[in-house]
Amino acid sequence: MAWIYLAIAGLLEIAFALGMKWSQGFTRPLPGVATAVLGIASIWLLSVSLRALPVGTAYAVWTGIGAVGTALVGIVFLGDAASPARVACLAAIIGGLIGLKLLAGDG
Repeated sequence: MAWIYLAIAGLLEIAFALGMKWSQGFTRPLPGVATAVLGIASIWLLSVSLRALPVGTAYAVWTGIGAVGTALVGIVFLGDAASPARVACLAAIIGGLIGLKLLAGDG
């Protein structure tokens, strides 16, 4: 269950990052409040996952999901650059996240 909480926390981290862009530096009230709620929810779920997962593994996976997911949303929906080198770096991060999951030792 801890991995599920962590995955959801990572998805909320993506939404949080996008919300920061859409809130325009927290100058737009509704997107700003939604962004704050998403950030708090993400951190709370991360903390719940830490009851069962090693802190280093959980934090690395959480930030990795957020970083890769946000970069992919930027590429697919916001017109961010998708050079082969950038995509290769994202693939390397994904490989690292998979490795951390496989080597976590929690089953």
